[in-house]
Amino acid sequence: MTSADQSTPTQPPARRARRADAERNRAAIIEAAGVVFAEQGCAVDVREIARRSGVGMGTLYRHFPTKDDLLATVMEREFTSWLTAAHQAAAATEDPWEALTGFFEQALTNQAHNRALVETYTATGAPAHQCARRRDAFIDELRIRCVDAGLLRDGVTTADLVLLSTSLSQTVQATDDSHPGQWRRLLRISLDGLSSRNAEPLPDADAGT
Repeated sequence: MTSADQSTPTQPPARRARRADAERNRAAIIEAAGVVFAEQGCAVDVREIARRSGVGMGTLYRHFPTKDDLLATVMEREFTSWLTAAHQAAAATEDPWEALTGFFEQALTNQAHNRALVETYTATGAPAHQCARRRDAFIDELRIRCVDAGLLRDGVTTADLVLLSTSLSQTVQATDDSHPGQWRRLLRISLDGLSSRNAEPLPDADAGT
């Protein structure tokens, strides 16, 4: 018997085809869900997602037993895609202040075009734990660049910038229908307050009223 005869048999063609079909179906569901969640928010009927992805409800539920499972997968994909783009944009920007302001612009513009993303952040206060840690670490990098360049107001912390991002995210949702550009005004006002031109000491974050 040759060594080729003793090797492990390859996977049968029929099984490989079924696995490929399953992977295509899963990818189609996630792709369609990303579009539908962005358009209609978290309350969308999963039957619409199944319809747009071209699969039956049974297939959808085999891959994602609950809508929350599907939503979590889609939100993590959206977050990873956004954060990757944000890192690339910051790396390509020499001016630290432009990198910081670009981060806020990019983050909020992304959220303004994704109802489910804003609804999820508003409901939970942040992305999923692992995603939030990655975001916060990136914000800290941007803050340190601005501090080293003498561009950031004394006393501004990473926690301040994270909270500002969260607050503006809620503004995106609150003004989406009535004044969709309002968040841009508030962002500019906020960024002006972060500038090192403002020398007045900041209040203690833990101080009472």
